[in-house]
Amino acid sequence: MTVVLLDTHPLLWALGRDPRLPEALAERLDADPSRFLVSDATLWEIAIKRSTGKITVPDDLPRIVDDLGFGAAPITRRQTWAVRALPFHHRDPFDRLLISQARDLRIPVVTADAAFSAYEVQVDWPTSPPAS
Repeated sequence: MTVVLLDTHPLLWALGRDPRLPEALAERLDADPSRFLVSDATLWEIAIKRSTGKITVPDDLPRIVDDLGFGAAPITRRQTWAVRALPFHHRDPFDRLLISQARDLRIPVVTADAAFSAYEVQVDWPTSPPAS
């Protein structure tokens, strides 16, 4: 299995055992969370949404993410600067940074957001149930 970059919504769905998370993805997350990188941009986005009251997450979310074994994807200057060259298929600054990171790291993004497909980045989202 390859290393992938986890978008914000599947991370939150996984942490909350939300039924919108496909079973096949939940199984992969449980089997080897270290293969799923959580970007600093994702934690930043969650922190902002929490501070505005849009979502509720624990105060120690970064520790929880680490304790569960997710990998880290620190933001680099090169990745932030590369955002300037991305077309505006997507206006969300956090998603644009995730796209830049995935392109720089040459890894897929785990997301249900169809707008990611407009970029030169591989999207990893299960669309069918796992084989029995």
